[in-house]
Amino acid sequence: MQLFLDTTDTAVLKDLAATGLVDGVTTNPTLIAKSGRNMLEVIAEICEIVEGPVSAEVAAMDTAGMLAEGQKLAAVATNVVVKVPLTRAGLIATREFSAQGIQTNVTLCFSAAQALLAAKAGASYISPFIGRLDDQGAVGMDLITEIRAIYDNYDFDTEILAASIRTPKHVTEAALAGADCATIPPAVFEALFKHPLTEAGLQQFMADWSKTGQSIL
Repeated sequence: MQLFLDTTDTAVLKDLAATGLVDGVTTNPTLIAKSGRNMLEVIAEICEIVEGPVSAEVAAMDTAGMLAEGQKLAAVATNVVVKVPLTRAGLIATREFSAQGIQTNVTLCFSAAQALLAAKAGASYISPFIGRLDDQGAVGMDLITEIRAIYDNYDFDTEILAASIRTPKHVTEAALAGADCATIPPAVFEALFKHPLTEAGLQQFMADWSKTGQSIL
């Protein structure tokens, strides 16, 4: 399972990418706005830090505008994935991007039917929003399971990128449900390393080791 960071904070990204466990990055207009920086500059910097896919989202709502913006974004670096909304115009643009050899991430997916259309349009990635479905009283992870079954039924190449991840448990559940990737906030990524029993066990080991008076070096 690939782990992507959902961030435009390049300082944080550099720190976490040093673990060797960051496979890619996703961004969105909200994160770009919070950064206060020029979008193309941020995407270019992120692409220099991470070799894997970097999703950069179009802002246009019409197909022609999406195609123009997407082509400009794709020209920033070879690992840019053009992110488009799951709308009729977005899926028409996705099919054209696919024909041009440009990778796409179709975002804001909330149903298996939407995911089916995205795969038929040639999307490289589909981003189901787990947390937002949970917020509405649904079981967001059920959507991952449904999409996995449909994609396996028809051998679609589109990868399932679990999004709107809120907790480490979400990451585990997405992996169990067969998601190909999960995009997670830096704080959740950091939390994946931690468990109270790991910390307690390490403290005990170190306390016992200090009593030996030994040094490995």
